[in-house]
Amino acid sequence: MPKLDRVSIYPIKSLDGLVVSQAEVLSSGALRGDREFAIVDAQGNFVNAKRNPSVHLLRARFDLVQRFVYLNHQNSDCPEVCFHLDERREAIAAWLSEFFGMTVQIVQNLEMGFPDDPKSPGPTVVSTASLQAVADWFPELTLDQTRLRFRTNLEFGDVPAFWEDRLFSTEGNVVKFQIGNVRIHGINPCQRCPVPTRDPLTGEVYANFQKIFVSQRRETLPTEVERSRFNHFYRLTVNTQIPASEAGKILRVGDAIEIL
Repeated sequence: MPKLDRVSIYPIKSLDGLVVSQAEVLSSGALRGDREFAIVDAQGNFVNAKRNPSVHLLRARFDLVQRFVYLNHQNSDCPEVCFHLDERREAIAAWLSEFFGMTVQIVQNLEMGFPDDPKSPGPTVVSTASLQAVADWFPELTLDQTRLRFRTNLEFGDVPAFWEDRLFSTEGNVVKFQIGNVRIHGINPCQRCPVPTRDPLTGEVYANFQKIFVSQRRETLPTEVERSRFNHFYRLTVNTQIPASEAGKILRVGDAIEIL
């Protein structure tokens, strides 16, 4: 039976993630703590790896129980620094401003975080087999490196590659499924940005990554998939919405997954 094998959240948008054993659903459908914070510039625009590749050189560790973030520049000899996420936000912004060479701020959204698709703020989903299949398209990539490139929240086990592609339908319709006791709506295959084309730790671009990906994705797309949702094939993982009725419920590693 399909089951939930891995849960990851990303406390600060665009920075390193945190693997957890469970996650609480918020009223917005987002996961508590996922993209709760974001880095913005003086104009209020996100400072992310899409527009600023130097983000790839920034390492972050989190202790969400104590509410600490540990930051360091991986190419610097300077020691790792620790900040309290709530009490020292101005100090975090000052450290990041020096790192980026421009003034930035840290903003917070406790209700929904800062998802890439505000219309579908639920967790992104993928199967482990899909990530392994993608890794196999590129001789230099491992499963873990592929995980870092695609930054998905929920990873499914005991299913074949691209099983998650059955979790969306025609535009305007949803596929209802359940993880444990949490009801979820599958919306659409996620359109990818330039980030997966780069080494997640160095920012180095993998030559022809998108071209290879698109060719392989087209060839391996399951026959039963709703192809009308693919205006192009640079898509992987599924965007979701979670009804407000599920707020407060917990997604746990090991939960069974069922299409309703």
